[in-house]
Amino acid sequence: MLDIRSVSSSYGDAQILREVSLSVPEGAVVGLLGRNGTGKTTLIRSIMQTRPPQVVSGSIQWRGQELCGLTPDQVAMLGIGLVPQGRRLFASLTVREHLDIVPRRAPSSGRAPWTVERAYELFPRLGERRNHRGNQLSGGERQMLAITRALMLNPDLLLMDEPTEGLAPLIVQHVEQAVKTLKSEGITVLLVEQNLRSALTVVDSVYILETGEVVYNGTASALAADAATLHRYLGV
Repeated sequence: MLDIRSVSSSYGDAQILREVSLSVPEGAVVGLLGRNGTGKTTLIRSIMQTRPPQVVSGSIQWRGQELCGLTPDQVAMLGIGLVPQGRRLFASLTVREHLDIVPRRAPSSGRAPWTVERAYELFPRLGERRNHRGNQLSGGERQMLAITRALMLNPDLLLMDEPTEGLAPLIVQHVEQAVKTLKSEGITVLLVEQNLRSALTVVDSVYILETGEVVYNGTASALAADAATLHRYLGV
C-alpha cells in the first residue's frame, strides 16, 4: 500500500501541498483529479522524492518503507515506476534504446518480468517503430514509449501523470486498455488525469485536489453520480 499522511510540500517559500493524506491499496487503480495548478504533479514528484519540491512535513510510505529522505533512484528500486507528464524522452535515442537503458529490478513473485518483447506486445506500434528516435515519434507513440519505459523497471506501483494529455481518442483508448491490463496483473496505479471520462473508465476510487488539499475521496461510481462535486471542483 502507498500511504501518504499529512504531507505538505513547497517550492521555496511557495507552499503547494497542505496536509495531504491518501491511500492507494495494493492492486488498485486510484485516480487523482483536479484542475490545473492544484498540486497533482507536485504530489507525484513528492512521492518520487524529485527536487523540487521539498517535502516539509508528513510521511510517504510504500509497503511500510518511508520514502521521504531517499533519492529518486532509491524510490524507483523499491518498485515505483513513473510515467512523467510530458513523457520526458531522449530525442536522440531510439525506441529500443529507451527500453534498454532502464535498470531492472526482480519482478514480484509470480509476475512475469517486463521485456522489450512484452512492451511490443502491449503496444505493437512501438515494435514497428523500434528504430525510430524519440524526436521522430508521434505524440501517441511517445506516450506508449513513456509507459513501457517505466514498466521495464518491473514496478509494483506505477505513477502515471496525465498519460492521455494531448492524445487522439483512439490512442486514449489504447492507454486505457493498457492500464486495465496492468491492473489485471496486480500492478498498483496512481493515475493523475484531467480527462474525467477516461479516468472514470479505469479507476476504482478517486481523490480530488483543490489548492493543494484533498477535498473529495470516493468511488468512481459515486463521483460520476455527484453532479455538484463534478461542477464545483472539476468544472463539469
